[in-house]
Amino acid sequence: MTPSVEVRSRRVGGATFQIPTEIRPERRLSMAMKWLIDYSRNRNEKSMENKLAGEIISAAKEEGAAFKKKEDIHKMAEANKAFSHFRF
Repeated sequence: MTPSVEVRSRRVGGATFQIPTEIRPERRLSMAMKWLIDYSRNRNEKSMENKLAGEIISAAKEEGAAFKKKEDIHKMAEANKAFSHFRF
């Protein structure tokens, strides 16, 4: 469930572009854990243990809000792939 790319805003010539960049391994892990905890809190189970377990199981099945967040970030990076030459 860890993302491999993200988009970062960069201003070039008066226009702001979303530039896809790779993510460091430490940041990948922290982003994934943050998403799991945040989206677990919004689930309908009784206790936080059940909420977190449900979100982890959903992510393993490639569904759930945290997995959808990762997919959305990858889609956005793929859509802005043409601007990757602005990266340094």
